Order: sequence, then C-alpha cells, then structure tokens
Amino acid sequence: MSVGTPNGDTNRGRSAGAAGAETWEGVKDDVTGLAGEAAERGRTFIESAMGQATDYVDRRKGDAAQSVEDIASSLRESGRAFDDRPNIKAFVDVAADGLEQLADSIRGRDFSDLYADIEDAARRRPVAVAAVTTVAGFMLARFLKSSAQDAAMQARAGRAASRSSPQPRR
Repeated sequence: MSVGTPNGDTNRGRSAGAAGAETWEGVKDDVTGLAGEAAERGRTFIESAMGQATDYVDRRKGDAAQSVEDIASSLRESGRAFDDRPNIKAFVDVAADGLEQLADSIRGRDFSDLYADIEDAARRRPVAVAAVTTVAGFMLARFLKSSAQDAAMQARAGRAASRSSPQPRR
C-alpha cells in the first residue's frame, strides 16, 4: 500500500487533478462563449430598439409639426387682440413666426438631426434648459394635483349620491 491514497493508486490523484483542470478550462471556454453571445444579442437588441424608436418618431414627427403649427396659429389669432398695442403684437407675431419655422424644421429633418440640434442647444444654454424643465415640471405637478383633486371630489360625490339614494328592502 502506498502513502496518500486509500487503495494504493498514486496516479489516480494526478489524473483526477488533470481531469479537473481540463474540466475547468472547458467551463471557462463555455462561459466565455456564452458571454460573447449574450453581448452580441444585447447589441443587436439595442440596435433594433433604437431603429424602431427612430422609425416611430419619424412617423410621428408630422403630428408634432402640426401641433406646433396649430399653436402658432392660435398665438397669431390671440395676437389680434393687441392690434392697438403694436409692441405686444410684434412680439406675438415674432413668437408665432418662430413656431412656424420650428414646425417646418420638424417636417424637413429626420430624428437624429433634430436630436443633435436639441442636444447642442442644451449644451450651449444649460440655464435655459434648467428653467424650461423647472417650469414644465411645475406645470405638470399643478396639472396632476388638480386632476387628483377632481378625481377625489368625483369619488366623494359618487359616495354621497349612493348614500342618499333609497336602498331597496330585502
């Protein structure tokens, strides 16, 4: 009987170690292959999602341009109330012209160009972007608060109406 193994086989320990190393290398290769495949699928998924988002935005940009043009038209109509104040009327007309130019720009360009322009403007004027987002956030919060209050009032009115209506006898 030799020392180190219960049944006297000293080569078995060495071959088991070699087999374990080969198994470990095989597992590492499998994991590396799976990680590479997962990364490739992730890139493909992201590219596909970005393509679909861009296509969607390009399809909807006509609607967005029309909305901006409608706002410009409404602004022009409301500016007619200031015919007796030429300074205010000129300001309103310039704003409406700017909105019409924006609508034309939205129609004539693709999403990636528009996004790049917005990003450039945000980098050039971060304070203006912060101010606009603050005002938009404030307006959104006010809208949500008033919507929640309206929903709560309607729920209370519904409960009050159900309490005051006669209940059928059983």
